[in-house]
Amino acid sequence: MAKRLAVVDVESCVGCQACMFACNRRLGLGGLDNACIGVRSEGGIRKGFVVIVCRACPDPPCARVCPTDALAPREGGGVRFKASLCIGCRNCVEACPFGAVFWNDHQNKPQICIYCGYCADYCPYDVLSHEEIEALEEVPHAAG
Repeated sequence: MAKRLAVVDVESCVGCQACMFACNRRLGLGGLDNACIGVRSEGGIRKGFVVIVCRACPDPPCARVCPTDALAPREGGGVRFKASLCIGCRNCVEACPFGAVFWNDHQNKPQICIYCGYCADYCPYDVLSHEEIEALEEVPHAAG
């Protein structure tokens, strides 16, 4: 069954960015530049933080706008990224309603979550969960 990353308790986020560091570490890199997850302040400690993750959309808008099919819809939702097909047009960044397509300026390509859950394992406050995606039920259309 397909999996995705979910934000299960954003109120517990302290903005430590351990998830972002872990995502980079998965690639053998340090820092935050290549993370496929984002944490940003909503206005300081009082207002809390926003955790930005790919929602594994069933019909991903980022894939719909890709002119080269570099983003292919994944069974269960979300996308798989084929870097060799990407032309760096940034349509995917603009199309994501959640801001979850991050950009790698050095490669001129998007940073796309691979739904590995590595970052969730490093969140000290259990803000993130790596969960199975339930099968989508087909919704009958009303007769017009």
